[in-house]
Amino acid sequence: MSRRILLAWSGGKDAAWTLHRLRGRDDVEVVGLLTTLNGDFQRVAMHGIRRAVLRAQADAVGLPLLESVIPHGSDNDTYEATFAASLRQASDRWPGMDTVAFGDLLLADVRDWREAMCARHVWRILTPLFGSDTTALAREMLDGGLRTHLCCVDTQQLDARFAGRLFDTALLADLPAGADPCGENGEFHTLVEDGPMFRRPLQLQRGDTVLRDGRFAFTEFRLADQTTASS
Repeated sequence: MSRRILLAWSGGKDAAWTLHRLRGRDDVEVVGLLTTLNGDFQRVAMHGIRRAVLRAQADAVGLPLLESVIPHGSDNDTYEATFAASLRQASDRWPGMDTVAFGDLLLADVRDWREAMCARHVWRILTPLFGSDTTALAREMLDGGLRTHLCCVDTQQLDARFAGRLFDTALLADLPAGADPCGENGEFHTLVEDGPMFRRPLQLQRGDTVLRDGRFAFTEFRLADQTTASS
């Protein structure tokens, strides 16, 4: 019998590919997604993805979305308390579930922090992509049909003109020397619109790119039929 698990969902390629990998296993079953949202802006913090787009992604992959909402500028204690409340909500919905998967690739300190945090609340973590060769992983994603755009770029590591671009072989070729092909060092974050984990593609409309905090170039993406700025 497969073990039911939760997946931390950012809306980006690593979370989406984690779902794809996990769905290829017979020992686990992803039954829900968990997203942390900035409550003041109704977006995923570092990705800048709108709540409406996240909900459309969840619908496209056929899974319920649990939303962990924190105020803008929250410290780690607030984040953990809110995240723990979401884990309790998941446990109430799926009794006996005690594992949450993350799309971590290389950063051991981040993985260790997640593991310690979840252990404090008697949960375990699963990181099926951890330790991957990110060059090979990027090619695997593209060959597997993943379609995703760069929605946030750290301009201290990449030129702002990368923001909004399609994540494809041309982009990989254009990355400067030293940049991780999957953006694992924070060079960029992505928004997935289609892939083998989706039942149907999202219809997205690209908007403007703006610089925030003097550093991060965010490109707006909204659902094509969304005519107002509200989410």
